[in-house]
Amino acid sequence: MLSIDPNEQTERENYKLLVGSVIPRPIAFVTSMSADGIVNAAPFSYFNIVASDPPLLSVSVQSRAGALKDTARNAIETGEFVIHVVDESNVKEVNKTAASLPPEESEISLTTLTLIDSEAVKVPSVKEAKVRFECRLEQAVELGGTRLLIGRVVRFVIDESIYDNGRIDPEALKPVSRLAGLNYAKLGDIFPLKRPE
Repeated sequence: MLSIDPNEQTERENYKLLVGSVIPRPIAFVTSMSADGIVNAAPFSYFNIVASDPPLLSVSVQSRAGALKDTARNAIETGEFVIHVVDESNVKEVNKTAASLPPEESEISLTTLTLIDSEAVKVPSVKEAKVRFECRLEQAVELGGTRLLIGRVVRFVIDESIYDNGRIDPEALKPVSRLAGLNYAKLGDIFPLKRPE
């Protein structure tokens, strides 16, 4: 086995080991809005559930050249954002929003995605997403140059085609996950394992 000290590597070397090992990672497609009303949209694969009572999600937003990215800045300033689950039908359009644009330009303009009003927050949602979590910022944790945004879900918006008696049908959702480099993954084989009592 290799034994590697992260303090003896560059950030990029550590990044490659992390994103190549912690796979597959779900993708949060986040819309946020500046105080001036500009809608920012960007994908993040440092994303997960924090708790279900209350329903909390986390998105980790790293800084760029020491400056906050639009998503983190907007969420902190306005206290709201929307997380969309990325699936096979929208991943190519979502990928376009990874482009670096100045804060006064919206990444949505690079896509064919459609903004619509959200139900419980002012930040618009993306119509094409089958799952949307409308969030209010619970906490923004500063971790060096990174902001860990913890959002409280104030509204679940679910497409009826994937909803079955209170559950999400993963095969109907067709989620896409992030691997390393340019690689993504579709949902693979599903198998049950009984948990010990």
